[in-house]
Amino acid sequence: MPLLNKREARSSAADTATDPAITAATAAVRAPRTWSAARLALTAFFAMDGFLFAAWVVRIPDVRAQVHASHSALGLALLCISAGAVATMALVGRLCLRYGSRRVTVGSVALLSLAVPLPAHTHSVAALGAVLLLFGAGYGAANVSMNSVAVDLVARLRRPVMPSFHAGYSLGGLLGAAVGGLLAGALSTAWALALGGVLGLLVTAVAGAVLLRDPEGDAPPPAASAAAGTPRTAAPAARHARLLVVLLGLTALCTAYGEGALADWATLHLTDDVHAGAGLAATGYAAFAFAMTAGRVSGTWLSIRLGATRVMLFGGLTAAVGMLIAALVPSVPAALGGFVLVGIGLANIFPLAIGRAGATGGPQGVATASALGYAGMLIGPPVIGFLADAVGLPFALTSVAAAAALAGLLAVTAGRPRRTA
Repeated sequence: MPLLNKREARSSAADTATDPAITAATAAVRAPRTWSAARLALTAFFAMDGFLFAAWVVRIPDVRAQVHASHSALGLALLCISAGAVATMALVGRLCLRYGSRRVTVGSVALLSLAVPLPAHTHSVAALGAVLLLFGAGYGAANVSMNSVAVDLVARLRRPVMPSFHAGYSLGGLLGAAVGGLLAGALSTAWALALGGVLGLLVTAVAGAVLLRDPEGDAPPPAASAAAGTPRTAAPAARHARLLVVLLGLTALCTAYGEGALADWATLHLTDDVHAGAGLAATGYAAFAFAMTAGRVSGTWLSIRLGATRVMLFGGLTAAVGMLIAALVPSVPAALGGFVLVGIGLANIFPLAIGRAGATGGPQGVATASALGYAGMLIGPPVIGFLADAVGLPFALTSVAAAAALAGLLAVTAGRPRRTA
């Protein structure tokens, strides 16, 4: 009887292994779904992050008039967003490790939603700067925590889907800018930003409930396994991980330098240097933004076929060529085509760099790389301004080409396998 049971068990196991229908069904159950509820919820968070930021951006002229700010005073107030974001990022990395990236994501986007309406109720530059610090803190915290959750989901899916989350951010930003522009004449700044905040809270409640109910929960920090082991190997591994995170952060910095520079200077270059009309010049940054969104939508497909390192290298070189064309060829079609190449080239470098930093160093790796990246966004516009005064705007914009090429080379350096003794 025991022998018979064993034979029956072996026969059953063999039938299961050889039956294609059973094997396929088992694989389908075990394989993680590409578009799980958690991934959809996180994409909604990324999209809302972009939407809320764009909703604020389109109302900057109204807020400037409300607080009677000069250009320089407004620049200092806007600097508070970046200052609040960068100052918060290191702290948020530690909070993610302690409380879980998903909980911090929900709290951060809720804070951002509550902060969005505040600028409409300020009446001095000092008050505007104070509320923008809070806005920047929520924005920075949301970006670190969301990317940390995204790193966990990428590891679970075993597919390079990080660009798809950032595509959600770009699409949300485009939608926020479009809706904000359409409602500019119909709604006051206070009402528009208040409705944006309410929408943000609703999305946070719905998407947050889905994300927090995910049975997988927060994964342990990827760096934990690297840190484990014998004391002799743990210290070099930790140093290598920190160096890799810094290299990836510098890669993100070079990319964000170009994004920040084009956001502030693309339209001015088209009007002053290429002599485009005001309406046509306004399409310059739009072309860049649409190209970046399209590049991120196709980022997962490209990463699977080429590998993340090649995508980042080819992207950096493409952006460099595009920026040289846009900056140095005195033709409107050439400039617009160059901006499109820059958008396509830069599209996936930042998300792939942040994703690998998270896979290497966990939430703290995301925080370090993100802080370096957003520092690039911070320094890009003023550096271009100083260079433009010295050598002219077209030659100043070639620094974006140099930064893009450097981003590609840094990505190759970070992608090289580590030599072992």
